[in-house]
Amino acid sequence: MRIRGRGAVWAAACLLLGSCAGTDRRAPPLSAAIDETAYREHVRVLASDDFGGRRPGTAGEDKTVAYLVDQFRKLGLKPGNGGSYVQQVPLVEILADPDASLSILGRKGTHKLEYGRDAVIWTKRAAPLAQLRHSELVFVGYGIVAPEYAWNDYAGIDVHGKTVMVLVNDPGYAGKDPKVFKGNAMSIYGRWAYKIEEAARQGAAGVLLIHDADAAGFGWNVVQSTWAGPQLERLDAGNAGRAALEGWISGDAAHALFADAGLDFASLAAAAAHPGFKAVAMGVSIDATLHNSIRQFNSANVIALLPGAGRRREYVVYAAHWDGLGRDSARSGHNIFNGAVDNASGVAGLLVLAQSFSRTRPAVDRSIVFLATTGAQPGLLGSGYYAENPIFPLRETAAVIDLDTLHTGGPTRDVSVFGYGNTDLEETVRAVALLQGRETRPEPTPQQGLYFSSDSFSFANAGVPVLYAKGGIDDTARGPIWGQAQLDDYMAHRYRQTSDQYTSNWDVLGTLQDLGLYYDVGNRLARSRHFPRWYPNSEFRVARDRGREP
Repeated sequence: MRIRGRGAVWAAACLLLGSCAGTDRRAPPLSAAIDETAYREHVRVLASDDFGGRRPGTAGEDKTVAYLVDQFRKLGLKPGNGGSYVQQVPLVEILADPDASLSILGRKGTHKLEYGRDAVIWTKRAAPLAQLRHSELVFVGYGIVAPEYAWNDYAGIDVHGKTVMVLVNDPGYAGKDPKVFKGNAMSIYGRWAYKIEEAARQGAAGVLLIHDADAAGFGWNVVQSTWAGPQLERLDAGNAGRAALEGWISGDAAHALFADAGLDFASLAAAAAHPGFKAVAMGVSIDATLHNSIRQFNSANVIALLPGAGRRREYVVYAAHWDGLGRDSARSGHNIFNGAVDNASGVAGLLVLAQSFSRTRPAVDRSIVFLATTGAQPGLLGSGYYAENPIFPLRETAAVIDLDTLHTGGPTRDVSVFGYGNTDLEETVRAVALLQGRETRPEPTPQQGLYFSSDSFSFANAGVPVLYAKGGIDDTARGPIWGQAQLDDYMAHRYRQTSDQYTSNWDVLGTLQDLGLYYDVGNRLARSRHFPRWYPNSEFRVARDRGREP
């Protein structure tokens, strides 16, 4: 795939039409070339202050959806949902009043945790009041029930009406034991969302996740920016069964709470990483109150279709979430979460890929769907809704290519594959990467489970093979140490912060390199009769096999 713009030197080998036509610098670029100018303009617009951080249910959503529909229409793509480019996703917004409170009733009396500094709490029940009174605290380790791993942190204890405290990630990561769960790589049970869901299934009235930056993959600043404001949930989710109180407690506050209860946090956390751990009643309780404002509205998944020339009832899907965190009016100074990398970069990539495929000749055989989802932060709401209410049958969807927080910077020698070892899509991306002079590698931080916190998970959980990959850390000019330092700096200072902004001095050569890779992978898939498969040991294989049954 050729790239138009100053990044042309990094274009992939000539897969398009099986020729190298147009490689002469004197010749005009192929009409389907990745357009750097268009990419930059899309990021600039979507990440501008005028779009207000692209929060669902705001004027920022209206502008974002209108922009996407206009761009897809200009490219000549068909509406993806009958006569509409929009799939309505019914949402509810639950906003806790400033008087939200959480108090610990311990051996030394009652003390209140400071909202924002010590804890962030919310409810997903669409009710004006959520309240706990003298709810006993129980430490349930990692809060996992996984029969296939012979693991049950709730064995022998009844947590009905109680509040559980839960460690994030899973025991394999904590114990550094490759024989426990998936070792250093997060399993499906390491997700913070799973732990909240499992606590509710066990009858808990409340659940507090104990924050640890290394185990969670993000700092306390991300907890504050993501969970301290209005919380979104699908209106059709039936949340009456959720715990009345959900939240995060900071590591420091958790250590102090355990000490107040006469318990050694470090030794209990270490014990929780080993089989046979038993939940511990802590001998303290909590009071909590949330007064909520409730608002219901429809948000939008935006869907455009490029019909295939042959097998048009089979589909390749490119997906990117358009939403961001909006603005925080309580902040002084710049208070808009512009979300340039997360995820204006991915949506811009979606649009330039749509442009390239709309100009590709001959047309591909399978239809290509361009899906911009809502409500990904933090609940994967739009992609989850689509997976449960697909416009195009999932059993005929060959694969999804997820564009989430694209690599920004120079070209790399490596391609990081997230959720590595799950699907034979990895063989396709490996072949394409080799033609770019790159190699594929597992993601550098598998313990963070980024595959599970992106829209990839919604589709994988429904059985559809997903490719989530991007430029790795081995920067072509500066090497892997420098590349890792850039990633760490982004996660520490810009990820889900108001500082995630676009500037014209962005280096996008690596982004263009990746977009060429995404194009060529999708081009191969759309001209193939093969349906990608999950590897036999993948935790998602059963869902796909069931979905592909005649």
